[in-house]
Order: sequence, then structure tokens, then C-alpha cells
Amino acid sequence: MKRLLIILVLSTTLFSCANSQNQGQDNFKLVGGPCEGCEAIFEYGDKDLSPVDTLPDFNDQGLRIKVTGTIYENDGKTPAKDVILYVYHTNQEGIYQPRENATGWEKQHGHIRGWVKTDEMGRYVFYTLKPGIYPNLSSPAHIHPTILEPSGKYYWLGSYRFEGDSLLTEEHLNQTSPRGGSDGLLKLRKEGNIWVGKRDIILGKNVSDYD
Repeated sequence: MKRLLIILVLSTTLFSCANSQNQGQDNFKLVGGPCEGCEAIFEYGDKDLSPVDTLPDFNDQGLRIKVTGTIYENDGKTPAKDVILYVYHTNQEGIYQPRENATGWEKQHGHIRGWVKTDEMGRYVFYTLKPGIYPNLSSPAHIHPTILEPSGKYYWLGSYRFEGDSLLTEEHLNQTSPRGGSDGLLKLRKEGNIWVGKRDIILGKNVSDYD
């Protein structure tokens, strides 16, 4: 009888855990249209996310940059805390280079990627090198961002790009309804031995199917 009771207790516990995990997964909702690779935002594993991250390339040879900003709620005024921002970009040769033991989306996005979670004031910072341009010169240098809100909504934003890039087009420079309320164009300024750019983001701004 005692053995049967133990088995019942264990079974109930396992079922509860599994059900809890499924409920958590069910809370995630992709909005704003299709997004190949947006699920990479969930690949931070057991890493304790903070408002600041340093990407793996930062100590390599290249132009060191600091990207910062504030993420706001949909009203454009209230700081949004606990928002996860996932970013990735090419190496200095313009290649998304994965490590030899790469798994998941690192195989496509390369190893130069990171995750930050906004603080109480909605702030975020990440350090990296200014990415290289694709070898075929088909696009200006850029950093890809994805957003995951505490509500479970996740979606892509337009890339971070850099003022003065000769490959910028009129479409890049004159966006009428940029996702997140920003065209992502970074105006880098020198601070000591690092170049700093700022981009603020409004959650859900110009993102279809957001509500």
C-alpha cells in the first residue's frame, strides 16, 4: 500500500511539472508576421540574463561599439522592464560564423550573438564590434534584433544599421512606419576608446497583429 502511494505521488508530481511546462510554452505567441529564426530568442538556456551583455567578438580586432537604449511599453512613455532583446550579427568578414560544436540557430546566426533583459527603467546595453559587410556587398552592416515580451509575445524588429554606411538606401533612410518606432540607424559617437550608439524601442509599435 505504501509503495502504491509513493507511485501515485510521483506520478502526480511529474504530471504537474509537465503540465506547467506546457502552459509556459503555450504562452509564447509570434506576432508581426512570419519570422524565420525568431525562436532563437529562447536559446539562452540557463544563462542569468541582465540589462548588459558582451558579445563573444568584443575582444577581437575591430571597431568596438556600445549599443544602448530604453525599451518602452506600447504607450511610448512607460519603461518596459524584463523585456528580452536577442541580437546577432556577422563577423568582420561579413560571415555568420558558428562554432564547431554549434547547435540550434547558432548554425545559421553564427556565434556572435547575445541576450539582454531590460532593468526597471527599461534600459539595455550590449558591447560588440561593428559587424562586417556581406562579401557580395548586398546589404549595409547591420545587427539583427528580436524582442520577447514578458507577456510571451515575440517578434522581429528592423536591423540596427550605421549612419554613413555607403550601402544605405533611401528605403533604409526614409522608413515611414518602422517596427518598434525606430529606423534603427545608429549615430555613433566616440566615448574614450569605444563608439556609442543609441536606439530606443516602443513595444508593438507598427507591429501587425500585436493586439
